[in-house]
This record gives sequence, C-alpha cells and structure tokens, in this order.
Amino acid sequence: MQKDSRIYIAGHRGLVGSAILKNLKDNGYFNLITRSHKNLDLTSEPAVATFFEKEKPEYVFLAAAKVGGILANNNYRADFIYQNLMIQNHVIHQSYIHNVKKLLFLGSTCVYPKNCPQPIKEEYLLSNSLEYTNEPYAIAKIAGMKMCESYNLQYKTDFISVMPTNLYGPNDNFNLETSHVLPALLRKIYLGKSLEMGNWKAIKNDLNTRPIEQIDGEAGNEKILEILKKYGIYKTGQRVVVEIWGSGEPMREFLWSEDMADACVFLMKNISFRNIVDQFLNNEDFTEIRNSHINIGTGNELSIKQLAYLIKKIIKFQGEFFFNTEKPEGTMRKVTDISRLHELGWTHTVSLNEGIERLYANLRKSEVPVA
Repeated sequence: MQKDSRIYIAGHRGLVGSAILKNLKDNGYFNLITRSHKNLDLTSEPAVATFFEKEKPEYVFLAAAKVGGILANNNYRADFIYQNLMIQNHVIHQSYIHNVKKLLFLGSTCVYPKNCPQPIKEEYLLSNSLEYTNEPYAIAKIAGMKMCESYNLQYKTDFISVMPTNLYGPNDNFNLETSHVLPALLRKIYLGKSLEMGNWKAIKNDLNTRPIEQIDGEAGNEKILEILKKYGIYKTGQRVVVEIWGSGEPMREFLWSEDMADACVFLMKNISFRNIVDQFLNNEDFTEIRNSHINIGTGNELSIKQLAYLIKKIIKFQGEFFFNTEKPEGTMRKVTDISRLHELGWTHTVSLNEGIERLYANLRKSEVPVA
C-alpha cells in the first residue's frame, strides 16, 4: 500500500472508520476515497457497482455496518441481519469484480459462541451456539468472514478479516437506546453526576447534543427528570441512582478505537491471506482453510461492575448503582486470545484508564450549549 494508493474507507464516519481515516491521513496517505450514506447506499447493488466502476479503489477497509448495543441488537433483529448482509455482499463482491488488491473486513467478537472457552482463540468460531440477543448481527458478520475466505480460495483474492473486541473512542455512539456498554455507562454516570450537583446547564447541554426520545435541553425540568428516570438515572431521597442492566458480573475487554485503526492499517500494509495460511494454519493445499481471521484486542478484562466503578472514580460521581438483574446482560465472559496478532508484531498502546479519560473529555467537548 503506497502513499498515493487509492484507498476506500467504507463507513468513514463511524467509530472505526473515522479512526482508520485519521490514521491514514496522519501517516501521509492522501488518495483517500469516502462516501456518506446519503451519497452512497451500500445496501444497493447497482449503486455500489457504479461507485467501484467510477472510483476504482485499490484497497478497501470495510468498516461500514449497522451496529448497536444489546437493546438495539435484540429489538431490531431483522434490520441487523439484512442491512449487514447487503453491505458486505455488495462491497466484497465488487472488490472482486474490480480487482481490488486487498480488502480488510471488520467483524466483531460477538461472532464467537456464547459459552466458548476463554480467552477466545480464532479456532473457536462456529464451535457452539451464539448469544441470543445479537445472533442476527453475529450471523451476518460470520457470513462476511466466510465470504472473504471463500473468495480467496476460489478467486485468489487477498481479503482478510479481523475480529475486534469491544471498541470505544472518538465519534462513539452515546445514544442510550443503541449504544454499547462503555459509552452508555459513561453518559449515564455523567448525567447522574450532573443531577447530583444540580447542574441543569450540563444536563440541558447534553440533551441538546444527544436528545433522548426527542427530549432535548429546551424541555422543562420535570419532563427531563421523567426521561432520565426511564433510562435509569434518578434521585431517591438525597442520593442519585444510576441503573445498570444485569448483575454487573459479565467480564469484558475494551480497546481504544484509534489503537484498533492502527492495527488495521498495520495488517493492511504487512499481512496477506497467504501469510496467515502459511504462518498459522499450516495448510498448503487450500482444501480446508478455516478461521483465517485475526482477533484484535488487549487481552485484558474486567467486569461490568468494575468498569462502572472505574468510570465513577474518574468522573467523581458520588451516587449509587442499582444492578437490575431482571434485564439481559449477554455473554458472561468474553476476552480475546491475541497471540496471533502479537506474533504478527502489533500490540495496543492506550490503557483503559487513559481511554476513559479521553472519551469523557470528548463527550464534554462535543456538547451544544443551551441558548
């Protein structure tokens, strides 16, 4: 991949795509191709075919996807499987049709079985049943991985897949209906802190930036209190309580999105599908190539409860947590084995503490002040 290579970043406004775009720019790549959803609907095969014919990208980062947390995954199951399948099918197939030199497909560690051994090795894929709440999304991502693998085997393409752990970082999604656990917890605890301080300006600034069910900073205080309580942020006596779904016991691993982007660019520059086959799969005849993807993570884990208390400490929230065990909480433990990635020569650099502090600053910086 040269500095003037034509590089398409699909999903450049999302958490991962925006980080990849920034990494490429920072490293001197200048022939970068992007399209917003408004200008290119990746679920439309004719639109994607026309785009590839016109732009002729040499390298593709496929970071475009419909993503969300446990609530969104469970409530919009059809949307998650349909839209992700369509996006992947069209981009991967057109990359083959138009002779793209290399494609990197981004999956997710939710593709692994709910109760597989820990830490999770690449070889555990499809060894058991998936976690129910995100099964449609996971199946779509597995299909994308297998599509890349199959095109490599049949057409000799160079399409590699990576499985990132839970990501967080700049341009994260703080929507309490659809966000992942870390940004959701950070925002809820921040709103809880603002409520305990009686800082209505901060609450209204937050809602102006990220309305909840169309309730913004222009709403009256009582209306705001109602919507906050609906999403588990409320006062009981003199104490503020933040509700957290589940027991808090599930273990999770988190990776700063800019570290993830650095890993993706590193792999795109240095690793091919053939390298992975030769180095890790030891299969020369290409008759049963499986699990050629690469996990990307930190290898470090903590419980959701520990995460909540870490955020509480960082932003100096004095209130209480209520762990609602009547709500779903997903897989009990999910930490990646990143031996393959380390052997290839890449490791993460941003600690969880540092990352949360950065994300908190990003959350505050993005607010729209009350008029």
